Formats: sequence, structure tokens, C-alpha cells
Amino acid sequence: MLVSDILKSKGNTVVSAPPSLPVADAARLLAEKRIGSILIMERDKVAGILSERDIVRTLANEGPSCLDGPVSRLMTAKVVTCTPGQTIADVMEMMTTGRFRHVPVVDDGRVAGMISIGDVVKWRLEEAQEEVRQMAAYVAGG
Repeated sequence: MLVSDILKSKGNTVVSAPPSLPVADAARLLAEKRIGSILIMERDKVAGILSERDIVRTLANEGPSCLDGPVSRLMTAKVVTCTPGQTIADVMEMMTTGRFRHVPVVDDGRVAGMISIGDVVKWRLEEAQEEVRQMAAYVAGG
């Protein structure tokens, strides 16, 4: 299974915002869209990624005043990306090793979508269930 298989199923909509967006607005956007991260874009390029975890950590350390500042203060600037042609197993390993839950999918320099650990786990489960079905059919037939 490839990353492109996930995108075909879930779509390629990506919620993005500029680096100047106030953190409070980003938090509202995360809540409204029921998502865990926002891609921070500047001039059609990935500038960073902001997760709900980034907001919670900063809120715990700095208090509510952090909500007034720009997301550029809290975002992760070194964003790990994947391509549509990468295997789901590769991306799962990247996420586990890097300890992050969201990966932008970039195809030929353009953002093609976003996948989450939930997407990856769902696909891996479906893959495992299909293997079980095939093995059961093989055993029953043989």
C-alpha cells in the first residue's frame, strides 16, 4: 500500500494558514475542523506545521498570553514530508521514529495532501485483515 492509496480514499484537502495567524485563531480552526494540525504556508511553500500539542505545551509553559502571538513562534519549522509513492510502512516508521502524528504529502514540490497516524493505522489494519482473509481462503481451499 502506498501513501497515494490513502489520499485516494480520504482526499487531499489540507488546512493551511500563514505564519502570522494568531495562535488563538489557529486553535479555533483546529477545533472547528476537528483536526490535529495545520500546515503553515508562505508563498505556496511549506513554512512549518502547527499541532494541537504545540499549542498545549506552550500554553502550559507560558500561559494564555501565548495565544496572542503568531503561529510562527510555536510551529515546527523543519517539516518531515513524504511522497505519494512512499509505502505506508515507510511513513509509519518515520512517524514512530520522529514521534509526530501528521505528515504533509509533497508531490513534485507541491502539497498533495496530509496523512495522520490514524490514517496509517487504519490502512495497516485493513491490509492485515486482507492478509488474514487470503490465508483463511488458502487454508480452506487446500
